[in-house]
Amino acid sequence: MNFFTRYKKIFLIFAFLVLVIFLAYLIWNFFFKEVVSPVVESPIATGTIQGLPISEPGSITNLDFTEDPGLPSSSDLPGGGVGGIGTGDSAKGLIDNRAVGGLTKTELVNKTPAVGITINKSGQVQYYDSADGKFYRLDSNGHKVALSDQVFYSVSHVNWAPKSDKAVLEYPDGSNILYNFTTKKQVTLPAHWKEFSFSPSGDKLASKSVAIDPDNRYIIVSNDDGSESKAIEKFGNNDNTTYVSWSPNNQIVAMYTRGVDTNRQEVFFIGLNDENFKSTTIEGRGLQYQWSTKGTKLLYSVYNTNDNSNPRLWIVDASGDNIGQNRRSFNLQTWASKCTFASDTEIYCAVPNKLPEGAGLFPELADYTEDSLYKIDLNTGSQKLIAIPNGSYNISQVIVSENQDYLYFTDKFSGSIYKIDL
Repeated sequence: MNFFTRYKKIFLIFAFLVLVIFLAYLIWNFFFKEVVSPVVESPIATGTIQGLPISEPGSITNLDFTEDPGLPSSSDLPGGGVGGIGTGDSAKGLIDNRAVGGLTKTELVNKTPAVGITINKSGQVQYYDSADGKFYRLDSNGHKVALSDQVFYSVSHVNWAPKSDKAVLEYPDGSNILYNFTTKKQVTLPAHWKEFSFSPSGDKLASKSVAIDPDNRYIIVSNDDGSESKAIEKFGNNDNTTYVSWSPNNQIVAMYTRGVDTNRQEVFFIGLNDENFKSTTIEGRGLQYQWSTKGTKLLYSVYNTNDNSNPRLWIVDASGDNIGQNRRSFNLQTWASKCTFASDTEIYCAVPNKLPEGAGLFPELADYTEDSLYKIDLNTGSQKLIAIPNGSYNISQVIVSENQDYLYFTDKFSGSIYKIDL
C-alpha cells in the first residue's frame, strides 16, 4: 500500500496519457483515415475528349469595322501561320536568299547597338553607334565609314534632316545639339526644347518649347541653329496629345488630338500660318504615325477595345481639302513606328507574329514577340507577307533602300542592324 500511495500520482498521470492517446486514435480512425478504393481500369476513350473549347482550324472573330474583314487566319499565311516555314524551298526547311514570302536569309550588318538608322541621298545606311559614340555610314561593301571624328557620348535620340547631312541629337539629361556633318560644326539648342522635326528643305526646325509655366508652352519654328524662333501654337498642359511632325509637302508642322469617346479621337492639324485645316477622326488611342513621302497621306496606328486593345494600322488622306478622306484599315496589327514608306504608295512593316491582348495599351507586353515582314501596296490594296527573318527578332525600326533592293532593320534588344535582300 505504501508503494501504491507513494506512486499514485504517477500512475494516474500515466493512465491519463494512455486514455488520451486511445481517444485520439479512435477519432483519427473514424474521421480522418483515408479510405483506399480498389483501382478499376477504365477503357481508353475513342471518341472526342470533352473539356476546354478549341478553335476550329482557320477560325477568327471578325471585327466590327466596315473597311476591315478581320485579321488573317493562320491558314492564310505561309506554313500555317506567321513565323512558320513558307512554301517552295522554305517548306523543305531551306532558307530563301531573297524575300519571297518564306523563311529568309537575314544578314548581320552591324553588331554594336545602333540608334537612328536612316538612308542617305546616296542610298547608304547611316546611324549612330552607341558603343563608341560615333556616327557611321555603310559603304557599298558593307564597311563602316565614320561620318566625323567627333565623339558624342550617350545620345538617346537622333533627328535627321531630310538630306541626312545634319541632325539634332537629344541626350537623356534634356540637352540638345545640332551637328552638321558637312561643315563639322555644332550648335547647342535650348534644353527646354524637345521633339524636333526638320522642314522639307532642312533649314528650319519645328519643336516644343516646354516652359515651367503651362501658359508659356508653345509649338515653335526656328532656323536650324535655333535662331529666330517663332511661336506657332500654344499647347499648355496638352503635351502628351500634341505631336510635332513637319509634313513633306510643307503644309503641316504639328497635330493634336482630343477625345471624342472611349474609342475615338479627333485629330487637328496645325500649319505655319494659322490655317483652318479640316480635322479627322481616328478609331482609337495610342497614336503613332508616319507621313507618306509626298505628305499627302498619314499612316497611323491606334488601339481600340473592339480590337482587343491591340494596335492596328490605318491610312487616311491628310492634305488640304482631302483631309479625312479615303480612310481605311489594314489586316495588320502592328505599330506605325515599325513601318516605313519606300515610295508614296508602298509601305514595308514589321508585324508581330502574335500579339497578347492589350499590347496597344501596354506595349511592353509585346517586348518578346517575334516579327515578320509585310509589304502594303496602296495602289492595289494588297498586303503581302514577304519575309520571315531567319532568327528571332523584335524589330524596332525598318528602312528600305531607294531602289528597294534591300530592307534593313534593327533588333530592339541588341540594337544590331540586319539586312534582307528584296
